[in-house]
Order: sequence, then C-alpha cells, then structure tokens
Amino acid sequence: MSFLSFFKGYKNFGIFFSILCIIIIAIIYNVLNVKQPLPIYQPGKVNAELVDSTIQHQLKYHKIADFSLTNQNGKTVTQNDYKGKIYVADFFFTTCQTICPIMTDHMYLIQKEIINDDDVMLLSHTVTPQIDSVAQLKKYAKSKGVIDRKWNLVTGDKKHIYELARKSYLAVKTDGNGDKYDMIHTENFMLIDKKRQIRGIYDGTNPEDIERLLDDIETLKDFDKS
Repeated sequence: MSFLSFFKGYKNFGIFFSILCIIIIAIIYNVLNVKQPLPIYQPGKVNAELVDSTIQHQLKYHKIADFSLTNQNGKTVTQNDYKGKIYVADFFFTTCQTICPIMTDHMYLIQKEIINDDDVMLLSHTVTPQIDSVAQLKKYAKSKGVIDRKWNLVTGDKKHIYELARKSYLAVKTDGNGDKYDMIHTENFMLIDKKRQIRGIYDGTNPEDIERLLDDIETLKDFDKS
C-alpha cells in the first residue's frame, strides 16, 4: 500500500468521523434543550415567612382557594373568571411609593405581551383594602393603563385577602403590629396554571425575571398542547 493510499483511507475515515461527531453533538444539544415542565410550588418548599403556619409542612396537593373579590369596576371577581386560564398574580397597594410602581409597570409590560392571548390574564390584590376602594382602584387602573378584560385589580374583606396571600399564593409576610391580618407585601409575582397551581415565583421588580416569567408562560402553554 502506498503512502498516498494510506493517507486517503484515513482522510475518508476522518470525514466520516467528523460528520458522526457533528450528528452526536446536535442530538445531545437538542435533548438538553427540550423544554422541561415547570415545578409545582408547595407550601413546605417556600420561604416559611410567606406561608401561614397551618400549611408550612404541606408538600403536595396545594391549589389556590376559591375567592370572591371586587375589581376596579365594582364587579365581583371569583375563581370562575380565571377558570381555564393561566394567570399572573401579585399583591400591592395604590399608595405604595417604593416597589409597587416598578411592579405595576412590569405587569403593564406583561399585559402588552399577552394582550391577544385569551389563555392568559393578570390579577393584582390590594393589601390595604381599607384605603383601596373601588373608586381608588379605578383611578389607579386608568393611570397605569390597565385593560379591564386582561387585568383585575381587586379589593375586598381584609381577612379574606390575607388568607389568600398566606394560604394560597404564599406571597406576603405578616406585619406583627397587633392586627393579625396586617400584611407586608413582597415583590413576588406568582404564575398560576389552569389547575390553580403555583408554577413560578418571580421578582416583580427584576426585568430579567419578567422575561423568564414570559418564557414560562409559553412553556405552560406548550405542555397544555401536548
């Protein structure tokens, strides 16, 4: 066998081996980039400060409880208005001058992204219902560009909102000032699926988390189709 023939044989093998490596790398890349289902958040796996003591050890079957609240138009809003919907929930108050304006601006950005998506809605709960009347919420909604069909700002009985925050959405801290229903709201946005389960918790003041939330909404929708 001449040196040239020997080299040609190895050259052909090298080309074949290179193509095989490219195919293997492409397969591995695709496998690693397959979307994974989002986690389901349980009370026992969330910061205990945000969870009512009665459910802090619950590790499965957690869902958002039934609710009845009043929105910026004076309309009663219940879980039935969100039936079969993916939605983003948060807790705020209209007179907040710290993190709330940033959170509301980010909710507005989410609203823009989902404006034509009938599967997705928004729900913002006030933690100061004694201040945030229907009229106050309406004024705030107009100033922030809220679109009624996509985004409810809700008020109601303080105990009911407190229990939703602590026992359902796992989203606020207690104040500890003597009123057992006082709340310190966090910057958290919660992503709720069509089965009323928490599928994501995000920093509502962080633009990168908002991008992640929007990606996770698409992931939820993709798994709904499968």
